Amino acid sequence: MKIIRKAAVAGTFYPRYKPDLLNTLEESFTNKEFGPGEAPKSLNQEQRTIIGGVSPHAGYIYSGCCAAFTYLNLFKERIPDTVIILGTDHIGYGKVALMKDGEWETPLGNLFIDDNLSNKILENSNTIIEDESAFIGFPYGREHNIEVQLPFIKSCAQDKDVKILPIKVAVKEFNLLDKISTDIASIINSYSKDVVIIASSDMTHKEISNVEGLNKFKERDQKVIDSFIEFNPEKTLKTASSTT
Repeated sequence: MKIIRKAAVAGTFYPRYKPDLLNTLEESFTNKEFGPGEAPKSLNQEQRTIIGGVSPHAGYIYSGCCAAFTYLNLFKERIPDTVIILGTDHIGYGKVALMKDGEWETPLGNLFIDDNLSNKILENSNTIIEDESAFIGFPYGREHNIEVQLPFIKSCAQDKDVKILPIKVAVKEFNLLDKISTDIASIINSYSKDVVIIASSDMTHKEISNVEGLNKFKERDQKVIDSFIEFNPEKTLKTASSTT
């Protein structure tokens, strides 16, 4: 039986109806003050230099313009075959799991899971498990952080049948995260298709009432960005753990 993960936060985190959602996505990309100021367009290059990015998972009214920067650049070089979405956990799952097959519903049309890639990861990793209950049903089906990435992926895919692979990462131990990333990277390197990764994270986000608070939050996030640039995963985890 085909498994369909229903859209749980359409109408709250992003518009429920296709015309409204398309307008919101367009505004996120073309906004010149907070967004990139241009619509997504693929150059169809043979070589890819951008293999992944971080994208927020707040409501689009708050973070849509920020997410647009990530997707504009990730899809600009070429439209990928598969997007791995590394999701966090707000509910208390406590494990690392993927959804092996099926599809995820969006108002723009469903996105299918790359079951070939999921099977390869499961065959070669003893840290990532298969568990559809981590994504469907009560209580974990209420989790929004992977779902809010999907309309961006679907719209940037244009007419291409881009597939997804949702992975819930609900652990924080560095050694385990290092093993998980090594497992995923080794499979991607041997996979015949173009695969990119989205890490769903809001970084520092709380209501800010003054310039001092804004500068403090910017300083925290900049430390994470600096760790990215240094290719220092252990430092990245440490600095990211200080965000709110």
